[in-house]
Amino acid sequence: MTTRTRWIVLLVSTPVVAFVVIGSLLGRTLASQGAYEHLRVFEDVVSLVTQNYVEPVNVDKVMSGAMRGLADGLDADSAYLTPDQVRTFEAERVAAAGTTGLEMTRGYYLRVVSARDGSPAARAGLRTGDYVRAINGAPTRNMSALEGMRLLRGAVGSKVTLTVLRGSATDPRDIPLVREAPPATDVTSRVQAPGVGYVRVAAFATGAAGRLEQAVTQLARNGATSVIVDLRDTAEGRLEEGIAAARPFVPVGKTLSTRETKAGKETAVTTTASDGKVTTPLVLLATNGTSGAAELFAAALLDNKRATLVGEHTLGRAGAQKLVKLPDGSAIYMTYARYLGPSGASIHGTGLTPTVDVEEPEREFGAAVPTNDPILEKALEQVREKKAA
Repeated sequence: MTTRTRWIVLLVSTPVVAFVVIGSLLGRTLASQGAYEHLRVFEDVVSLVTQNYVEPVNVDKVMSGAMRGLADGLDADSAYLTPDQVRTFEAERVAAAGTTGLEMTRGYYLRVVSARDGSPAARAGLRTGDYVRAINGAPTRNMSALEGMRLLRGAVGSKVTLTVLRGSATDPRDIPLVREAPPATDVTSRVQAPGVGYVRVAAFATGAAGRLEQAVTQLARNGATSVIVDLRDTAEGRLEEGIAAARPFVPVGKTLSTRETKAGKETAVTTTASDGKVTTPLVLLATNGTSGAAELFAAALLDNKRATLVGEHTLGRAGAQKLVKLPDGSAIYMTYARYLGPSGASIHGTGLTPTVDVEEPEREFGAAVPTNDPILEKALEQVREKKAA
């Protein structure tokens, strides 16, 4: 190995070694002998490339790609941030007021998790599973979900254009959106059928737990003997709010959720004497766009046999992330903890399996909203069967 190559290897390896040292956040396995074996292979690859590649190697570019690949190998919510991106991230601690209503994750391109009810994205017809190939012309192929969500925010009234692919379509569509203030309402309710209430939770914003409890309680007072709680495409909100929302519906002394770190430490959340006061039977509705706080709420009720779940398998996105800075000013934004359901099963990366599996109908761009709702209809059928039993 030449002296020049050794210096390049040193420059490239130093941040990686730093990341491994910080690796106590990822678990002891990264500090094991196996991790250092990989670093030796990495050193060999750098040596091979610098000595044999057809053109002079741009070390900064290679290093950035290597670190991005490392973060991409963790999960869809983890990301590598360049020093410039870190500065931008820290300068925007207070999010801009304008939103499109989209939640996104990584999936080759950025992938739509959900479009919140009544938002610009929902009115434009964007749906779970759509791929955002570009944001204002910037390709998302190597863009993190964190960066993509940042680009969607902006001043109220400002515009952003998304280039979107759906299903097997090969021709992308440019969809302009005007950012708006988040909707003021996240929980709504109505009488769905005789003796059956319906509550829609569009997001688990701060205070949603209390509004959900109030809505179910009021429906019960008005004669509802069962309540359907609609969590379809519900992906916004703090994870803790989802756990708080389950408290009124789960009996005292039961586990609501467990938070687990890679080091094996677990923190269980249980109900207390002030919880479990609402006993009305519930049926939950879910889709592939049900994520985060909504999954924690659903898992708490399902595992404690307080509800059934009708619809599709949920996304499986229930991890907590933090920013870990590296010596060169870059950083890793990574998942350091995940949530388990009361049964001990992981939600993050796994999702929840419905009690009754019903697929949401596919819809092409521009197609009218179907008049039938097979998931809601199946839930009503479940309620009728339970009453008849």
